[in-house]
Amino acid sequence: MKFIDEFRDPVLARKVSESLKKITTRHWIIMEVCGGQTHAIVKFGVDELLPDQVMLVHGPGCPVCVTPVELIDKAIEIASKPGVILCSFGDMLRVPGSKGDLFSIKAQGGDVRFVYSPLDALKLARQHLDKEVVFFAVGFETTAPANAMAVKQAAVEKIQNFSILVSHVLVPPAMEAILSSKKNRVQGFLAAGHVCTIMGYEEYFPLAKKYHVPIVVTGFEPLDILQGVYMCVKQLEEGRAEVENQYTRAVAMRGNQAAQELIREIFTITPRRWRGIGEIPKSGLALQDAYAEFDAEMRFGVAEMVVEESTECISGLILQGLKNPRECPAFGTRCTPEKPLGATMVSSEGACAAYYRYRQYEPEGASSEPE
Repeated sequence: MKFIDEFRDPVLARKVSESLKKITTRHWIIMEVCGGQTHAIVKFGVDELLPDQVMLVHGPGCPVCVTPVELIDKAIEIASKPGVILCSFGDMLRVPGSKGDLFSIKAQGGDVRFVYSPLDALKLARQHLDKEVVFFAVGFETTAPANAMAVKQAAVEKIQNFSILVSHVLVPPAMEAILSSKKNRVQGFLAAGHVCTIMGYEEYFPLAKKYHVPIVVTGFEPLDILQGVYMCVKQLEEGRAEVENQYTRAVAMRGNQAAQELIREIFTITPRRWRGIGEIPKSGLALQDAYAEFDAEMRFGVAEMVVEESTECISGLILQGLKNPRECPAFGTRCTPEKPLGATMVSSEGACAAYYRYRQYEPEGASSEPE
């Protein structure tokens, strides 16, 4: 664990914290985009090492959390059909749709399987030619290459009983949606390092310039995040709005060119609805026409399904950095990981799940606003 411990060194963390306090003279609100970063912040108490003037708010960087209710319902509808094997990452099984979840379908006898990769689902399709195998393709740009590869391999092998239910979303359009909102209070971003490993960070330059907001590509360990906050605050204090890369050990400016080419071959950009947020233009991926035969929505006739979201869950406000999970009246009472109202309570990257696990018993009335 040497290399993990290196980025969790408490002595170094305190030094970065002290350096940050020395340069901070004003109140700043910074959003970490990625749910993995959110969990690290809450688990390791990174936010408690920040100056009182610096507040972190949590962004929409949890793909499970932003998958709309109607796509969950589409997955449930498909999984309920005879002769179907629906494969998914484990997080999706407990995400509530309008009337249930995939776990309940499994309990009722539906063939719903947890897999680690879309290639596992493709393998099942080869083994069960008498079944329709569907993979629930959820994720940001990070998981898009693997899903694209599964589709491409199915096309090459002419596997006709395999399809994917696409729920891919893209990070930069979501950041722009937040910045362009009249309610926006975000002054700087910690961008998701794993997304940038695939896509690079050139596409953030126009955002930084247009909205005059610093964007720092950041990793996921406590020291990564602290350094990312330091770099972001330094820019804010100096009046700069640039794109910087803290996560240099993994991210190059242009990203993984081969992975990007594969994504463009299999997918096309499309509008996408985000749970709790609404439709964001050019924020999703859909299959190219050349691969439409692998589109589960079309194959099973659920493409036109429209479902309204519950108004009780405030996950949309949390995902836009407007509310803290503990400001939700249902947190820890009517909404728990066992009985979630929304995806942010059940996903392993969800902000509500992080607070329930690590911060459930903070004093009531704790403010999420900078003093």
